[in-house]
Amino acid sequence: MNIVAFGASYSRTSINRQWAEFVARQLPGVVQVRVLDLNDYDLPVYTVEREQELGIPESVGRFVAELQNADVVVASFAEYNGSYTAGFKNLFDWTSRHTLKMFEAKPTVLLSAAPGPRGGLTVLQSAVERFPRHGAEVVGSMALPRFKETFHPEHGLTDEALRAELDGLLAQFAAAVAAPRQA
Repeated sequence: MNIVAFGASYSRTSINRQWAEFVARQLPGVVQVRVLDLNDYDLPVYTVEREQELGIPESVGRFVAELQNADVVVASFAEYNGSYTAGFKNLFDWTSRHTLKMFEAKPTVLLSAAPGPRGGLTVLQSAVERFPRHGAEVVGSMALPRFKETFHPEHGLTDEALRAELDGLLAQFAAAVAAPRQA
């Protein structure tokens, strides 16, 4: 199973990219994990006028191709003022103009991580509601609170309750991908 994982942030030290990669490598049946850096998809701010003037930038097509070539998508959202980061929202806007159903009914795991006690839960809830409209088959989600205290880059989750929650997410994923898919 080929997995594309990304943190929905342009931060070079994104905790959400770390969290997405960690969870992607835990998924059962992993063959390959490709971790995307959104800095590889630099875009002008989306407006209808820019789209008419420039067309859809080549980097948007590359991002869509990464999603299309994956068997599973794992995305983790940084929360800025209760919503997506401006950079990710811009990429998402451009991408939806290229391919509205960009996730093509792929199993999708949605995550968030933050230094605070809610772990980006507001943006995660927004993505869980929104992404099925773009073709995502959301097979699980999890917010990771207090990132610096609960996650270690080499050892993973350091909190037993959060580890149990992740184990439940992994089991939910395994059951979803083992179930017959509807056409």
